[in-house]
Amino acid sequence: MQTTPASAGSVTAPQRGTGRKVLIIVQNLPVPFDRRVWQEASELAANGYQVAVICPIGRGHAARYECIDAIHIYRHPLPLEGNGTWGYLLEYSSSLFWEFRLACKVLRRHGFDVIHACNPPDNIFLIGGFFKLFARKRFLFDHHDINPELYEAKFGRRDFFYRIMLLWERLTFRVADVSIATNESYRRIAIERGRMAPDKVFVVRSGPSLERLRILDPDPRRRKGRRFLVGYVGVMGQQEGIPYLVEAAHHVVHTLRRTDVQFALVGGGPALEEMRKMVRERGLADYIDFTGRVSDQTLLEVLNTADLCVNSDEVNPMNDKSTMNKIMEYMALGKPIVQFELAEGRYSAGEASVYAKPNDALDMARHIVALLDDPAKREAMGRFGRKRVETELAWPYEAPRLLAAYDEVFRGSKSATATTPARSRGSARAERPDAVAEEIPQQDETGGTHLRKNVIPTGAHHKSHERGVEQHSDASQQHKPQHGAAVTAVAAKRESIVQQVVGHGAERKSDRRG
Repeated sequence: MQTTPASAGSVTAPQRGTGRKVLIIVQNLPVPFDRRVWQEASELAANGYQVAVICPIGRGHAARYECIDAIHIYRHPLPLEGNGTWGYLLEYSSSLFWEFRLACKVLRRHGFDVIHACNPPDNIFLIGGFFKLFARKRFLFDHHDINPELYEAKFGRRDFFYRIMLLWERLTFRVADVSIATNESYRRIAIERGRMAPDKVFVVRSGPSLERLRILDPDPRRRKGRRFLVGYVGVMGQQEGIPYLVEAAHHVVHTLRRTDVQFALVGGGPALEEMRKMVRERGLADYIDFTGRVSDQTLLEVLNTADLCVNSDEVNPMNDKSTMNKIMEYMALGKPIVQFELAEGRYSAGEASVYAKPNDALDMARHIVALLDDPAKREAMGRFGRKRVETELAWPYEAPRLLAAYDEVFRGSKSATATTPARSRGSARAERPDAVAEEIPQQDETGGTHLRKNVIPTGAHHKSHERGVEQHSDASQQHKPQHGAAVTAVAAKRESIVQQVVGHGAERKSDRRG
């Protein structure tokens, strides 16, 4: 049975988020460059939530404050980019300091009911726990990366710092009222390793936006005069398997003598210069272009021109359990894919991809050449991928799950509920139903994967220019207990501590805007 997005037609319904305020904290990327976080923030804002975001500054996103589409974005400096264990420790400590200061500022200026924390790292629970303990706020964890496995992939060991990653992850799940997982593998980790109740863990995949990922005419200049173009988009890092892709390109060009193939790698990252050096040493400088971090327009020009796209992520415990955004983006643009055999990669792509032997660059090269020489197969794979996104994986199919997770966060709270017509980004959102349509992967007789709709109760959901800013008294946002003088005194003490911290943060001159 084909599932349809919840955002159908011109339905008008109450805005479920009216009167509710959300603070999203993300350390990994600036917003709106972080596409998943921006989609989530935009969806919440479209459904009546007041949204503020704390994130680092980045290239093209240097303003310390701006308001985009009614979303307040506060950015902090990130002077250190972690490189090595101690480098990451310094980076994360600096980020945590700024995140706490800005959270106090957001509380003072706008107020918030929920902290929505996006990892990595897994230390944002310290901020969520503080405001949960002293200000009765709620904490939602958005599980982007499995950091213990990420640490092992980066450094190849399970040492003291690996155990710290496990501890942080465990404490994050313990503090969280609700957790969002990007796939079923992450959901199992939340339940088994994090010991969260299954009905508190929601799968919200990073569904691509078909409005952003537009199919365009190819740009022949990207081929550099060659017949074929192989595309890649993602972070330039060791665990992303770029060395495997470089080795595959070397085999294609120099061993198989396919000098009619050009490679374009889109994205930045800590290993970018190292990868460029490797390409020069392998005699591939004329065959591999590194664009660095680029605009969406440039990304679309490259990927729309590509004859096929690759995912070179190394086969390891982290990548095997992770859903890669690049796979979804390739499929949205109708591109056939070559990747290593990864569990979540196969679930996402299905027949839109061919699968090389794990971490075998030469086998990847053979698959690339075979697919380039088979235009009919490329076309069929591209159609399959595009259709799967259009009918199953695009963001409109994931948005209702995000909203259901927020309904669970606010379940039993006194926060205001919707009473006004819904406003949506592109389409109206229906009021939260009593049940959510969950998509369950199944195989048909031919071995193909399809999704079966399973309707279950949302409460048992088993599945990831500074404007004039109003001053809000946080005390007015609190709902004081009314059952006993002792409880009232505790709540008043909490309130006093938070106001002292917020006031102290407001007095720090270095944090004021000129």
